[in-house]
Amino acid sequence: KFDTANYPQVEGDLAESWIVSPDKLTYTFKLHPNVLFHDGSRLTSEDVKASWERIARPSPGVTSVRRVNYSAIGAIDTPDPLTVVFHLKWPEAAMLQNFASEWNCIYSAAKLKEDPLYPVTHVLGTGAFTFVEHVKGDHWTGRRFDRYFRPGRPYLDSYRADFVTGAKMIQGFKDGRIMAEFRFITPNERDDLVESLGDKLAVYESPTLLNLLVVFNAKHPPYDDARVRRALSLAIDRWGGAEALTQSTVLKFVGGLLRPGFAMATPEAELAKVPGFSRDIAASRAEAKRLLAEAGASGLTVKLTNRDLPMPWIPGGDYVAEAWRAIGLAVDQKKLNLKNWTTALEQGDFDAAIDFIGDYFDDPTLQLTKYVSRDLSPANYSSSTDRYLDALYIGQAVTVDQRERARIVREFERHALTQAYTVPILWYNRIVPTTANVEGWNMTPSQYIGQDLADVWLDR
Repeated sequence: KFDTANYPQVEGDLAESWIVSPDKLTYTFKLHPNVLFHDGSRLTSEDVKASWERIARPSPGVTSVRRVNYSAIGAIDTPDPLTVVFHLKWPEAAMLQNFASEWNCIYSAAKLKEDPLYPVTHVLGTGAFTFVEHVKGDHWTGRRFDRYFRPGRPYLDSYRADFVTGAKMIQGFKDGRIMAEFRFITPNERDDLVESLGDKLAVYESPTLLNLLVVFNAKHPPYDDARVRRALSLAIDRWGGAEALTQSTVLKFVGGLLRPGFAMATPEAELAKVPGFSRDIAASRAEAKRLLAEAGASGLTVKLTNRDLPMPWIPGGDYVAEAWRAIGLAVDQKKLNLKNWTTALEQGDFDAAIDFIGDYFDDPTLQLTKYVSRDLSPANYSSSTDRYLDALYIGQAVTVDQRERARIVREFERHALTQAYTVPILWYNRIVPTTANVEGWNMTPSQYIGQDLADVWLDR
C-alpha cells in the first residue's frame, strides 16, 4: 500500500517484503504470517493468487474495470503458503505502484471458488476493522478486529461513516457529530467551518487525482462522428469555468489527461493548442459551429446523462449544458441516482454523459484507461475502438526511459483529445476538514488511499 506519510512511496501491507528481479519481470512477495480473515480462516498465497486472477483475468460474469492496468501479468505462482510470485510478460514502468492500489482487494480463494460473485454481497477481509452493518442511505459501521495482524492496531474501537453531504454534513461538524470528511468540501464550506469552529478544526488542501469528464457514445449517431464530438468539446470554456466554479465547487484546475502539476502533464502553453483548451472561447465556439454544420448536426438536441450528486456533478453538468446551448444546441439533461447512472453507462444507454476519473497515483498507465478501446478496458464508456491509442498505451507502459515515455503520452493525449471520445472538463481541488483531535491521518492527492483508519487515533 502507499505510505501516506511519505506519499508516493510504497510500503508493505499484507506483504512483509518483496524482491524485484533485475529485468523487472518477476515480483516475489513474502506474506506476513498469521494473517486472518475476519471469519478466522488463515490468509495464504492461494488467496492472493485467486484475487489477482480475478483482477487480471476475470471469469465470465465478473467485470474487472481495471484489468487493462494489469495486462502485463502472466503466470502467478505460489511456491509455498507465504510466497506469491508474479511473472510479467513485459516490464511495467509503475508495476509496484499498481500492486499498491487500494482497489486490489484480497478475497478468500475458497469463497471465490464457491461463488465468484460473493464480494458483491458479502464483506470478508483481513483489515483492521470488521463489518458491522450497512443501512442503505444512512450509514456504515465497523468494529475493531482484535485479531488484526499488526500488533497494537487499530487504535480506534470502531467507526461510523454517515452518508451526508452539503448543509447536513457541515451542521454535523458544528454539532460535534462528524469528525472528518475525507473526500472533499468546497471553499465556501471550508470558510463556513473555519469561521464556526476556529482552532477546533484542522483543514488540509491539495490538488487531487480526480477530474470530471464528458463521454460521448461513439456507437450512437451523430456521436460516432469525430467532428460532432470535437465540436462539443470546443464549446466548453474550461478557463472560464475554472474561474466561475472554483469558489462554489471543488472544480478548479484546467488540465488534459494527466493531473495539472504532474511532471508528465502537458504544460499550459502547449495544452492551449489542443482542441477544446484554447483561451479564445469565441474562436473555439465558431469552429464548433462550423464542424457541426459540416457534419449536418446544427441544432442538435443533446441528451446528457448525469448523476444527481450535488457536488460537483450537477454544477459541472449544468456548466457543460450552458456551453452547448451557447452554440445553438438544445440540451436535455437527466440527473440519475448512482445505480441508474452506472447502469446507463455500462449498458451504453446514453448519448453524452458526465463521468469522472479518480485515481490513487500519478501514472499514465492508470490514468489513461478511460481512453483505451472498450474491448481492452471496460472503463471506456464511449465504447470506442482506437487501435492507435491502444498501441500508444502499451508503448508508454513498457517504456522505462521517462523522456520517451512522456513523448508517447503527449501523442496519446493529442490524439485522444482530437478524437474526443471522452474529454476532461476540470480537475478537482481537494479540501479535507477534520476536528483538531484527529491524529494519524495524512493528506494525499487521492481520496482512495489512507482510508483503512488503522493508524488513526483521537487526542482527547
